Amino acid sequence: MYDYVIIGAGSAGCVLAARLSEDPEVRVALIEAGPPDSAEEIHIPAAFGKLMQTSWDWAYLSEPEPGLDERRKYLPRGRMLGGCSSVNAMIYIRGNAADYEEWRALGAVGWGWEDVLPYFLRAEDNERGANAWHATGGPLRVSDGRSQHPIMQAWVAAAEQAGHPHTDDFNGPAQDGVGFYQLTQRDGRRWSTADAYLRPALSRPNLWVITDAVATRLLFDGDRAVGVEVERGGARSELRAAREVLVSAGAYNSPQLLMLSGIGPADELRRHGIAPRIDLPVGENLQDHVHVPLAYRTGTPTLRTAESAENLELFIREGRGPLTSNIGEAGGFFRSQDDLSAPDFQVHATPVAFLDDGLAAADEDAFIAGACQLRPTSRGRVSLRSALPTAKPRILHNYLTTAEDLVTMVRAVRTLLDIAGQPALAPHRGEPLRAPASDREDDIIHHIRRTAHTLYHPAGTCAIGPVVDAELRVHGVAGLRVVDASVMPTVVRGNTNAPTIMIAEKAADLVRGRAPGSTHTMSVMSCGLAQPAVLDHPHEYPRTL
Repeated sequence: MYDYVIIGAGSAGCVLAARLSEDPEVRVALIEAGPPDSAEEIHIPAAFGKLMQTSWDWAYLSEPEPGLDERRKYLPRGRMLGGCSSVNAMIYIRGNAADYEEWRALGAVGWGWEDVLPYFLRAEDNERGANAWHATGGPLRVSDGRSQHPIMQAWVAAAEQAGHPHTDDFNGPAQDGVGFYQLTQRDGRRWSTADAYLRPALSRPNLWVITDAVATRLLFDGDRAVGVEVERGGARSELRAAREVLVSAGAYNSPQLLMLSGIGPADELRRHGIAPRIDLPVGENLQDHVHVPLAYRTGTPTLRTAESAENLELFIREGRGPLTSNIGEAGGFFRSQDDLSAPDFQVHATPVAFLDDGLAAADEDAFIAGACQLRPTSRGRVSLRSALPTAKPRILHNYLTTAEDLVTMVRAVRTLLDIAGQPALAPHRGEPLRAPASDREDDIIHHIRRTAHTLYHPAGTCAIGPVVDAELRVHGVAGLRVVDASVMPTVVRGNTNAPTIMIAEKAADLVRGRAPGSTHTMSVMSCGLAQPAVLDHPHEYPRTL
């Protein structure tokens, strides 16, 4: 019996486990379906692509996407301690203040910009120091990238030549502009939520971390959630929660677990032989940032040759060199029309050919600038494939199935073409590797439909309002909350890792009934490649170190 059982040790779950276990009077269990984050590739920033389609990845596949010529798209998700924060591109973006004002307008009371900013600041330890927009002393290290490739410097210069302003801070007073991203890195190494939050908390005797344990269904006593059934090593067992069960399994897995437990669209549940407990639109409202790349060959050496013994030694010894690259080093935020109140597309530029969902081998030197739509009007759905907990869910994003979304992406691609033609890029830009045949609309649309893929930011499937209330409590169930990107009413303008951490920071206060300004005790801990200690059982972290 625990006080709190947290399902999913990802970007949100690690935060919850650390914050809730600050109280020595409560017992906290953190359950993760995957293994500990022991692979060296997790901690080397430039190596994250090597984790795709391995045991560290849920490796989902979408249903045929009607807006992408019926292509099924690969959807990677982190399956280890740290979750997607252990496999992402480490870009630190909070979104736009307008995103949170929209949440509040949609009924998410307490989630406006002034409400959430204190939680971003509580989490942050920015190496540039504190100011009106940033903080120091939090668990999450935010750093300037230690690898700024010459092609990326040229791309930023080209964007400025095209008339776009430079910015040193996408999380400052204005989001618009181009520049280099700040990253969740410490000393040149990945700084996941497992590094930032979980490891400093492992010495607490009231925190249990259980890996390789797949949650199969929630347990109830009447209308109250009282625990979870897990499958581990071929055996099933139950973990009970005296106070609350917190589902932090992500925008695909959280709705799947709720539906397997009888919480979801009643008719669909009955089709799978599941008795409906509560009829809620779980799995609806799926949103994501769809990404369209433009790639150009180059005579300039790229990160394709970064994996050398010399660079690995430099990384290990000094935390410097090309292996510290997050791949998406540069980019910016843009408005496709002058009358917009905030940016509606973002660009990620990479000094390597990161193509075909990141699965294609970079067999020639090339660089990419890709645009993603920040405010999609298309909506998808996560649904059950079967009542088997091990069956992967059906995921249909419906990318680019509205006219508004397609128009935005056409304008975004034209912006990329304009930047690519500027003089600053001329020394590096060779023949197109992936680009439209011309700037005609039909050629651009053809390019979009045959090359677009996810930017790995699914959200909205257990949204505040339809599925959970403003305190993230599932409607109609006591003792059950969802805490992850699935609760976003609308996906934020930008990368979703920092907002997910913010959601978990705020959720921890909601669970404990604490005000945003309450004192916190988390400390920052340096990161190395050494792995955490384990018990004799290889899948369970110790209660004490």
